[in-house]
Amino acid sequence: MSRINYSSGAKWEAIVGYSRAVKVGNIIEVTGTVAVDDQSRLQGGDSAYLQTRFILEKIAAILDKAGAEMKDVVRTRMFVTDISRWEEFGKAHGEFFGEIRPCTTMVEVSKLIAPEYLIEIEATAIIQNQ
Repeated sequence: MSRINYSSGAKWEAIVGYSRAVKVGNIIEVTGTVAVDDQSRLQGGDSAYLQTRFILEKIAAILDKAGAEMKDVVRTRMFVTDISRWEEFGKAHGEFFGEIRPCTTMVEVSKLIAPEYLIEIEATAIIQNQ
C-alpha cells in the first residue's frame, strides 16, 4: 500500500517530525490543526467559533489536496482549552458536519502549544470507491 505525506511547509514539521496529513491507501489522517495561517499568524482572535471555522477550512483544503472531501471524514477530535465554550466550537463543527455526522470527541486540555490557541482539531477521512 502506498504512503503519501502532505506538508504544509510549517517550520515545525521538520523539527518535530510530522506531516500535515498522511494518506495510506484510501485513509487520510490529518494532524492536529490550529487556527494559524501560512505565515503562522493567529486567525479568529479570541473567538472559539472563528478559530474552529478557520481550522475546518484548513482541514478541507488539505483533504482536497489528498483527493478527499469533508464528506469523507469519519472522525474528528477536538482539543479545547475551555470546555465551557463547547457551544461555540460545536456550532462551527456542525456547520461543516451537520449532515455528515462523523464520530467526534471534544476534550478539555490544560493548554495547547501557544496560549492564544483555543482549539486544535485532528481528522480521519476514508475515501470511498478508490
